[in-house]
Amino acid sequence: MTRLELDQLDTLLSALYEASLDNDYWADALQQLRQLFDANYVTLILKMPNVQDEEDLGLMVSVGDMKDSGKVLYFPYHHNLTPFVNQPPNKVFTVEDLMDEDEWRQSPYRIHWCASNDVYHVMAVDIATPDSGTLRFRVTRPEAASAFSEDDRALCRFLLPHLRRALNIRNLLDRSETLGSLYSKAISRLSIATMLIDEAGQVLEQNVFAREILESNDGLKVVGGRLEASYPSDNRELRRLIKAAFEQHQQDGKPQLPEAMSVTRPSGEVSLGVIIESIPTNTWAEGKGQPAAVVYIRDSVGKSHASHEVAKKLFGLTPAETALSMQLVNGLSLEEAAEALDIRRNTARAHLRAIFSKTGVRRQTELVRILLNSVAALGQGDQEP
Repeated sequence: MTRLELDQLDTLLSALYEASLDNDYWADALQQLRQLFDANYVTLILKMPNVQDEEDLGLMVSVGDMKDSGKVLYFPYHHNLTPFVNQPPNKVFTVEDLMDEDEWRQSPYRIHWCASNDVYHVMAVDIATPDSGTLRFRVTRPEAASAFSEDDRALCRFLLPHLRRALNIRNLLDRSETLGSLYSKAISRLSIATMLIDEAGQVLEQNVFAREILESNDGLKVVGGRLEASYPSDNRELRRLIKAAFEQHQQDGKPQLPEAMSVTRPSGEVSLGVIIESIPTNTWAEGKGQPAAVVYIRDSVGKSHASHEVAKKLFGLTPAETALSMQLVNGLSLEEAAEALDIRRNTARAHLRAIFSKTGVRRQTELVRILLNSVAALGQGDQEP
């Protein structure tokens, strides 16, 4: 293989690190590696199948001489009996390092998998990442092509640290994005409205509860894309809070507490509670960049979306007792709850006595408090569409 030119190296490394930030770019990175090694396939085995579980499939991603060539294609990986196992991590090897030609030709793995895909020459390395275990990198050529040379191995060893870093960055970002998604869902399940705004109060993002509050136009609204309060006095205070959130978020080395306000609702319902908190920027980021703040809104009269099934399991309630409990949590009196559930008042009272016995409380207000403070709300389905 010819010496890797500087501009070719720059293009390849750029593709690898772009892929580390966005999965959509793996197609370009793997395709460049395929062309570099004059291969018919370049494959990453992301997950090996469980030997003890026949139904557990692995996962591989590949580019090569196939339909839709050049695109990343994901396949289940069935072969837990591959001969390329138990290799030292981060060591480049080929078939010739493991067996002679006759053994390779008679290998069940080559006969049943490789031969049908015109795979004969294989260069491989098991890439150990700090947080995601071992990922298996495979470069293959057809039998008619030349075997992988020592120059090919050297080139693979040269690129290995960059490939390992790119994979590790992608794994770390995936984990961070997953955690962020879980926290966002937890906020939604607690029926807390959240939105992201910029310095001008322009709404950048919002969850489903924020959307419902803004669409009701009862206390808060969006005018020209900007968050505003219904009444001028509330709007002035809202503007002040937004300005304060974007000013220095630390004073004397100590984080400032986010400010809060109450927003009056024209409908006469209980006021909305609003907290605005700035999102700290990286200290390396010069200038304004993309400053943003989070607005948390709580509607005190909003209905609870706590999971009936979780509440039932937490407190050992029957379905009827759980249904009554949820009505009480949503602010109904016992008589109103009985009417809503289409049951008699005496039946509702009997259910309430049983609920008191199972939860260990004596008053309806205590029951509402323990239900609202329980994890029942976190057991519901996702609120985002």
